[in-house]
Amino acid sequence: MYPASRASLIAVAGAPGSGKSRLAEFLAEGLNAGCPGRAEVVPMDGFHYDDAVLAARGLLPRKGSPETFDVAGFDHLLARLRANDEPEVAIPVFDRSLEISRAGARMIGRGVELLVVEGNYLLLGKAPWDRLARHFDETVFLDVPADELERRLRRRWTVKHALPPEEAERKLRGNDLPNGETVRRMSRPAGWTVGPAP
Repeated sequence: MYPASRASLIAVAGAPGSGKSRLAEFLAEGLNAGCPGRAEVVPMDGFHYDDAVLAARGLLPRKGSPETFDVAGFDHLLARLRANDEPEVAIPVFDRSLEISRAGARMIGRGVELLVVEGNYLLLGKAPWDRLARHFDETVFLDVPADELERRLRRRWTVKHALPPEEAERKLRGNDLPNGETVRRMSRPAGWTVGPAP
C-alpha cells in the first residue's frame, strides 16, 4: 500500500468552442516547465456515452449535451485520481477521428501532483454534475461572448470537419449553441474567470 499523497485538481470549464483544451494544455505545459511530469490534462470527453446507447435513447442528435455523459463514472475517476493511492489509473480518451471513447487509453501515474481537468459541465450547478465540485481545488471558467463562440463553432464544422453549410448549421443551432447557453447560464462562479484567447 502506498502512503497517502493527495493530488490537486484544477477544473477548466467553458462552453463548446471556448478554448478549454487549449488553456488546459497551456496550464499543464507551464506547470511541467520546471518539473517535468508534475501535471497532466484529464479531459471530460472520455465519458461520452457510446453512439449505440445514445441512439437507443433518442439522444444521438444531442451528443455532447449534459445528459449524454457518464457523470457517475467521471465522478468515480476524479475521486480515484484525487486520492492518488494507486500506482496508476487508466483513463478513457475520446477519439474524435472515430467519434468513440477508448477505455484505458491513457495512464496517469502516482507521481502526477496536479491534474488539469477540462470539460464543458464541470461547474454545472445541477445534479448530478454538482457532485463534481468536491474534487476541485481551483476552478477556472472561460467566458467567451456568444457571438464569438458561434463564429468559432461554425468554422469548426465548415472548415475543420468540412461539413456542408446546412449540416453545420443544424449541428450549431440544434446542439452546440444550446449546450453553450446551458454552460453560460447554469455554471457556478469559478475562482478565476478569463476572457477569450485570440
